Amino acid sequence: MPALWIAHVTVTDADAYGKYAELAGPAIAKHGGEFIARGGRFVQLEGKERPRNVVAKFPSVEAAVDCYHSPEYQEALAHARNASERELMVVETSD
Repeated sequence: MPALWIAHVTVTDADAYGKYAELAGPAIAKHGGEFIARGGRFVQLEGKERPRNVVAKFPSVEAAVDCYHSPEYQEALAHARNASERELMVVETSD
């Protein structure tokens, strides 16, 4: 079953986070992920608002988790860790 990678982000260092974004995109694509939403307009109805929201679709939960743990994504993530506050989850879809 396909899965969605959903990130809610507050960027605290735009330069470092830019490096993360530059490296994360190819890592996500390498693992079969495709972006559905990156930033853009949103309406926060409940919970903590984060100004940046990203959704990527993967072939499976396993593919998304493998991407997260891959050397390529971990290299990208090293730039985001001290440059953002974020939540990230993977949710299986019903497709």
